[in-house]
Amino acid sequence: MGSCYNSVTLNAPVGRVWDTVRNFHDLSWAPEVITSVGPVGDIDGATPGAMRILNGLFHETLISLSDDDKVFSYSIDDGPGPVSKELVEDYVGIVRLHSVTMDNTTFLEWESSYNTEDDEAVGAFCNPIYQALLTALKNHFG
Repeated sequence: MGSCYNSVTLNAPVGRVWDTVRNFHDLSWAPEVITSVGPVGDIDGATPGAMRILNGLFHETLISLSDDDKVFSYSIDDGPGPVSKELVEDYVGIVRLHSVTMDNTTFLEWESSYNTEDDEAVGAFCNPIYQALLTALKNHFG
């Protein structure tokens, strides 16, 4: 089983960051990375089962969302290259937020796990995307 792990500390309180990232259908905070979000179906972006297509390529489904724990998980059901449904199975991403009480900032973890024959290829493909998303989020909060 392969995995990716990326994290960032954001200069904003955890509630504000959570309000920004919890809507599965809204990645407006990352316009340099995500050029289009196409909701699929009529399930809102805070309800498990919500589906989206990112940049016309990544087909994803919201698996769980907890406002209390400030965490959500999603699957990549199909995508380009090494995350295509032919090459990877059981791709699950998890985004967790933690309050840093000392200075009222937020620590955000973005990790994923997946089954594939080429863990390195998936990591090499996904880690730069996660890093770009976290950089966009950091820029969003200044």
